Amino acid sequence: MVSPVFVGRQAELRTLSDAFEQARKQAASAVLLGGEAGGGKTRLVLRFTDEAACTGAHVLAGGCVELSTEGLAYAPFTAALRQLVREMGAAEVAALLPEGAARDLARLLPEFGEPSGERETETGRARLFEQILTLLERLAERRPVILVIEDIHWADRSSRDLIAFLSRNLRTAPILMIMTFRSDELHRQHPLRPVLAELMRVEGVARIDLPRLSESEVAAQIAGIRGDAPEAAVVRKVYQRSEGIPLFVEALMERGDDCSSVPDSLQDLIIGSVERLPEDSQRVLRVASAGGNRVGHELLAAVTGLSDIDLENALRPAIAGNVMLVDGRAYVFRHALIREAVHDEMLPGEHNRIHARFAEEIDRDRKLVPPGRAAIEIAHHWYSARDHLWALTSAWEAAAKAADAFAYTEQMQLLERVLSLWDRVPDAAERIGADHVGILERASEAAAISGEIERGLKFVKGALAELDEATEPERVAYLLVRRAQLTIDRGRRGALPDLRYAERLVPAPSAARAQVLSRLGSFLMFSNETDEGTVLTEEALQIARDLGDVCMEADLLCTLALGHSLAGDLEGALRTNERAMEAATELGNQRIVLRTIGNKVDALNNLGRSEEAVALALEGDALAREYGRYRVSGAFIANNRAEALESLGRWDEALEVIEQALALDPIPKIRGHLRRLRGQVAAGRGEVDLLEQALAEVGALQNERDEYAQEWLTNLRLRVELHLLRGRPGPALDDVEEMLRVGDMPHSNKAMLGWQFMAQARLTCEVAAAAHPERAREVWHRAQGLFATMKSDGPVADAFGLMFTGEHDAAAAAWQRLGRPYPRARSLTHAAAARAKAGDRDGAAARLTEARAIAAGLRARPLMGEIEALARRVGVTVTAGPAAPVDASAAPDLTPRELEVLRLVALGRSNRDIAGELFISAKTVSVHVSNILGKLAVSTRGEAAAAAHRLSLFT
Repeated sequence: MVSPVFVGRQAELRTLSDAFEQARKQAASAVLLGGEAGGGKTRLVLRFTDEAACTGAHVLAGGCVELSTEGLAYAPFTAALRQLVREMGAAEVAALLPEGAARDLARLLPEFGEPSGERETETGRARLFEQILTLLERLAERRPVILVIEDIHWADRSSRDLIAFLSRNLRTAPILMIMTFRSDELHRQHPLRPVLAELMRVEGVARIDLPRLSESEVAAQIAGIRGDAPEAAVVRKVYQRSEGIPLFVEALMERGDDCSSVPDSLQDLIIGSVERLPEDSQRVLRVASAGGNRVGHELLAAVTGLSDIDLENALRPAIAGNVMLVDGRAYVFRHALIREAVHDEMLPGEHNRIHARFAEEIDRDRKLVPPGRAAIEIAHHWYSARDHLWALTSAWEAAAKAADAFAYTEQMQLLERVLSLWDRVPDAAERIGADHVGILERASEAAAISGEIERGLKFVKGALAELDEATEPERVAYLLVRRAQLTIDRGRRGALPDLRYAERLVPAPSAARAQVLSRLGSFLMFSNETDEGTVLTEEALQIARDLGDVCMEADLLCTLALGHSLAGDLEGALRTNERAMEAATELGNQRIVLRTIGNKVDALNNLGRSEEAVALALEGDALAREYGRYRVSGAFIANNRAEALESLGRWDEALEVIEQALALDPIPKIRGHLRRLRGQVAAGRGEVDLLEQALAEVGALQNERDEYAQEWLTNLRLRVELHLLRGRPGPALDDVEEMLRVGDMPHSNKAMLGWQFMAQARLTCEVAAAAHPERAREVWHRAQGLFATMKSDGPVADAFGLMFTGEHDAAAAAWQRLGRPYPRARSLTHAAAARAKAGDRDGAAARLTEARAIAAGLRARPLMGEIEALARRVGVTVTAGPAAPVDASAAPDLTPRELEVLRLVALGRSNRDIAGELFISAKTVSVHVSNILGKLAVSTRGEAAAAAHRLSLFT
């Protein structure tokens, strides 16, 4: 019995309506709806979405199923895609995506054609996520979208990751996501708990915890069921027994008005409505319960062996009794709790037989289940039937299907099932065409891609224990390379010995040797062993050419260009990178094309061509969007773009790019670079806590040396900045000395690494000389010795070299030519000190005035303090510059984005309104507003608006 009257939940409806209204205003939002089983979550969502659809919303819905916990990946998203195809047709859906991108969706739904032939295991899943995000954004351009995902407590890992990804990246599109879950099933180790915690930290995400019905609401529900007002005694008894859970209220009302025979358990209460049905109906319901909450008519008929008429006759009483519902050509249990209760009533033998029948019938005709589900359905039923042979072979097939859909966590889980059943099936290897080591190899690959590092290492260890390197050296070599990568991903040292051993195992030219050399060469380059890394990469390149593997050749050319860049040969890097670009373009390989663009952006910035770097990065950004790879390759290009913006003194723009790139959830290496760059800006502005936080996030506060030189040198440099800001010259000197005394790793000749550090080494020695004169002199002597061995390959390195040698006026002029204001201001400050020491107070004052204006525009407070302190010592006055009360000279200090924000502030818009109009987050708007207030030297938004009009900033 279901009440036709919707009872209570008005506050929850208002929350959903408010969230949808927020989404309509171009600020995507999400609602997590939790409640007990039977608490009315689905009915609340249906009531809300029905009303929203009447106002023009496009409602898409999909649900997780219990089978998801066994390896059915992306079930809710596949259901939503299937709904879209029914509504629009596959061709129209595909037209919303970048050209060819729909082939990624074909991995979930065959209506989109043949999946792309590109596996790209490490980026495939991210690309699939991007296509789904892009599809939702394009749909929302037509009308607001509501995406409902039910029962996420059953969600598979891939679906949970995709939910988190969408929640982070759906920022300005008019999209509302509603996700329901059973809060009473979230035990402390439930995998959804950390996901919920992460989602609640995302801006625009709200949570509703659905309460139980009050006694008066239970009375209203009973009145709706009966059609008249119930007696107070009945209401009280039903309320006390049901405890306000709507499903239980309905079950109690089915037993009669007096509720005199109340069962001892809620399980008995739920099953009571089934037990009152005819025996034939109960038998069919038990069979149906093994098929899941929703089972097709044809499948159920095949499993039961009943004719269409007999099946319908058996189910008719269950449908009339509201135990089952009809949905097209399928039958659905009214509530999952009913299905669970019926399934639990089966006897052991009956349970096994029925699940085996489902497996047999689905295997006989795979069209009996929705497309893409047959393999995992068969694996589930054979496993539930406890048939070890067929459970193993079907799990093997389902694992391959999961890999095809980029559902690597689910692939790993299914392979673990194969491993657990291996000893129970004597001829397992012959049955599936793979040996035990092969299972471990595939499981280790899936674990590595999924980020399950410890499990991946366990699989590799098991595989290596079974292999003989004398007879199967290539397999051992591949596993050692994987173990090395897992070790790196784990953040531990020790990868290099595995890579070197792997190289010795495959001495003859072959595809295996080329793969090993590729990994070893790039590792050595990042460790600053660029000479050896380059030699090995060139050998791999020759092998690739001999094999005719053009794709590997293009990738290796990218790696070779990287080696040139890290060695300081930036012109060589550009030339080699161009060759890689030509090969990738001819191949049509979008991934490598974007990789070459990111590398070129970095090289241009290190050559001092930072404006070109920014422009190229924007082209790469547009190309990544066109390819449908923005969130795969975009973070890499965005990081290099942010570095160029930081170099140009466009710090606020750099911070905005960093925030947007971090929202893409990039790989750990890129995420670390972004956080270090955020720390660099924080150091320049004296934001000590933010700098320390950035260093903690990348693990730089521990005194462990990173095997990658780029990370290690940057960590050291930022730690020196932190020590100097904290007034700790001794520890700063320690870090400089650590870099200088390392004898087993040559110093980097790259401008923004080794040369920048040398300029900082001089500054540190000067600062530390007062407190630690002897050590400062010793460290300075070592620095001079290292400096003499370094090679410059461009104006940026030359400018840092001038800073190191104390030619500050020349350095300031060099930085001016390069358009880099912060190091120019630093050089002017040091030049001013030198002029003052020579007795040229006017020269010192002129330099300090210019330096202070630059520092004020950047809000580089530590440098401003240093300039002002020097001015006081010299006895000169420096003009206030941009930090003084507002005048016309303040206008140039506002970035184009800040001017846009200020214009909207002057119109009285809120931060959320501005975020929607400019397609950025409200948090970013808040940062811009704070910056504007600081630059205009005002304290309120109203004063900022008045200053903008007074200065005619918008004319």
